[in-house]
Amino acid sequence: MSGGVDSSVAGYLLREQGYEVIGVTMKVWPQDCISRAEDKCCGPQAIADARGVAHSLGIPHYVVDEVDQFERLVIDYFSSEYRAGRTPNPCVMCNEKVKFGNLWSKAAALGCDYIATGHYAIIEQHADHAILRKGRDPRKDQSYFLFSLRQPQLRRALTPLGKMTKPQIRGIAHSLGLKVADKIDSQEICFVPGNDYKAFLRSHLGENEFHRGQIYDVAGNFLGEHGGIEFFTIGQRRGLPGGSPQPRYVVDLDPATNRVIVGVVDDLVTDEFEIDQANWHPVSGPRYDELECTAKIRYSHPGTRATLTRFEDGHAHVRLHDPQRAVTPGQAAVFYDGDIVLGGGWISRGRRPERREAKSKDPAMVP
Repeated sequence: MSGGVDSSVAGYLLREQGYEVIGVTMKVWPQDCISRAEDKCCGPQAIADARGVAHSLGIPHYVVDEVDQFERLVIDYFSSEYRAGRTPNPCVMCNEKVKFGNLWSKAAALGCDYIATGHYAIIEQHADHAILRKGRDPRKDQSYFLFSLRQPQLRRALTPLGKMTKPQIRGIAHSLGLKVADKIDSQEICFVPGNDYKAFLRSHLGENEFHRGQIYDVAGNFLGEHGGIEFFTIGQRRGLPGGSPQPRYVVDLDPATNRVIVGVVDDLVTDEFEIDQANWHPVSGPRYDELECTAKIRYSHPGTRATLTRFEDGHAHVRLHDPQRAVTPGQAAVFYDGDIVLGGGWISRGRRPERREAKSKDPAMVP
């Protein structure tokens, strides 16, 4: 229970379905979390809200200390990815490693059979496997963030909101008189207030820990100096040298030399990339066959048709039927057959693809 309306209503729905429900809130804010005093999952107000909802629902509530694990598995990962010139996705990592990972030992100690959350995704339980599907509300679907859960995790997971819409959830909360019924959804990383990850990195790492270097264009021309490769991500426009007749974008990062490579918008376009650390669900079929699917290259991406070639080492090659912009190392690529999640992996850094011509009127080309 995060203290928000979604997990609150999830607890109510499960209680109404006959489950014995225990509310658990993770205390995850480390001492240097700069938003610990705010209404975030790493702030004390979240615990107070969750406790109040549990009391209203008549269910027990516990707070479990995950500070060390959250810092090691999520925050350190977040910082190290930026330092390696990649753009992290801490929500995926938190789900896999903390919520459905380390927390399980605490749930088992309380005698629980499942971990339930307020995610908008559908988990179908079958005799020998679980199927992960998109949530019914396309505006709220969060199946992307759960792609890395393994079968043992999915088989003991419940997501009661998957077939519902946000207005329905708020309506239930209002009918119950829950104080969190109109609580605003967080649109940012829970431990990074205002989505200012640069300020967070400065606070967490210190000013002397950044990898300073130089900025070059795709032709190899020197353009200027920069204060840290950590402050750049693929597709970025701000913070780049001016003096170009066309807008400049970050098109690549070289962590070996701390170089930032910039180009024009067409330099962002590619029709192929690679992933590693892949997790495939049983519904994806034989592991090493070529697979036709829909690929999402980031959470906000609408998805595009792709051909997937999988290999034995958790590695795969992805060929996009329509070129896409800003395929970003470190982000998750998740693959679907209709609304069924086939699996996914982490976009890796390979040779920078040759420029592909963008079709500016193609809605799939919108970053």
